[in-house]
Amino acid sequence: MITDWTFYFAAIPAVVLLGLSKGGFSGLGMISLPLMVMVVPPLQGAAIMLPILIVQDVVSIWAFRKTWSLRPLLIFMPGALIGMGLAALLASRVSNAMVELAVGVIAAIFVVMYWLRRSPADAPGKPAQIGPGLAWGTVGGFTSFLANAGGVPFQAYAVPLRLPPMVFAGTAAVLYGVLNWIKFGFFFAMGQLSADNLATSAILFPLAIVATLGGVWLVRRVSARHFYRIVTTLTFALGMKLIWDGGSQLYR
Repeated sequence: MITDWTFYFAAIPAVVLLGLSKGGFSGLGMISLPLMVMVVPPLQGAAIMLPILIVQDVVSIWAFRKTWSLRPLLIFMPGALIGMGLAALLASRVSNAMVELAVGVIAAIFVVMYWLRRSPADAPGKPAQIGPGLAWGTVGGFTSFLANAGGVPFQAYAVPLRLPPMVFAGTAAVLYGVLNWIKFGFFFAMGQLSADNLATSAILFPLAIVATLGGVWLVRRVSARHFYRIVTTLTFALGMKLIWDGGSQLYR
């Protein structure tokens, strides 16, 4: 268990951001791992956060148990599993910086095109289609495994569907819940889920639960118009951050 108080100055805001993300504002959680990396090695930070993510998944799935959409989930999930498998095979050949840069560019282009085509407030919903779902799912599974950046591809797939905010959040909750258990198996096999890391995660569980419920409370009170403005703006901001992080690492 980590007892250094400076660790918790980074871990506490990271867990709160994850909770808001799990509560419905998907994308905020991507800021959490960079905060953790300020105080612990990247792989250890990811290992500490993973059990917290799983606890938050349970809370968010329960909260949105009546408001999620099966069809987008069934379309996105097979591609995500393929992407995670590819990432496991190529992990030693593809750097996180390359993945972050690619995801950032995809996110920025997607949001700009979406904004130019029609404002999120006025855009009609589209039915969930198999081709885009499998493609974005593969990208999402790949980037989730290698760079903890699976939220952006899911948002790129789900935003044009114009699901109600609660359904959008519920579908994301179920999806990430399944994927995080799969990642848990990989981390266990890699020996990263040590007793010390798990004990540190356990200390943060109560905060993780409260933060997730806070996110659920907020998303229930945000109109669809404002929700999609927030989601697309977050997606663009996170895309720019990934471009900066990935580019700066590649061109040092």
